[in-house]
Amino acid sequence: MVSSSFVYVSFIRTTPGELWKALTAPEFTQKYWFGIRHDTDWKKGSPWKMMFPDARVGDTGEIVESDPPKRLVLKWRNEFIPELKAEGYSRCVIEIEPVGEAAKLTISHSMEKENSKFIEAVSGGWPRIVSNLKSLLETGKVILPLTA
Repeated sequence: MVSSSFVYVSFIRTTPGELWKALTAPEFTQKYWFGIRHDTDWKKGSPWKMMFPDARVGDTGEIVESDPPKRLVLKWRNEFIPELKAEGYSRCVIEIEPVGEAAKLTISHSMEKENSKFIEAVSGGWPRIVSNLKSLLETGKVILPLTA
């Protein structure tokens, strides 16, 4: 089957446990995810949604797999851009592994659709989000403010 995919890898000076908490704690994610809040309990089979600061739903899906602090798999669909929503669900795999005094974060986002506009969109978003996450964990400050 033809698909589209995006993979992003970053090494962050933190522990896998702290990185997992940073990825799943709603108050913390809002700091580096440009005000967006994730609404879920992060358990397998649970619904998941991303909420904009103004309470609009950005994206929705389901927790497919949750293995703290190593692996998280999401079924993910955009809800606010009709063209992207029409493409259906994507799969986002987040893997964390220890590497020396750091944690290796690998994000693989894919969709069973050739030339997916959704995958094109996330390929621009993930580097910004992960850069903020890395900076916040390592320095206490985001590198790209909410208005960026």
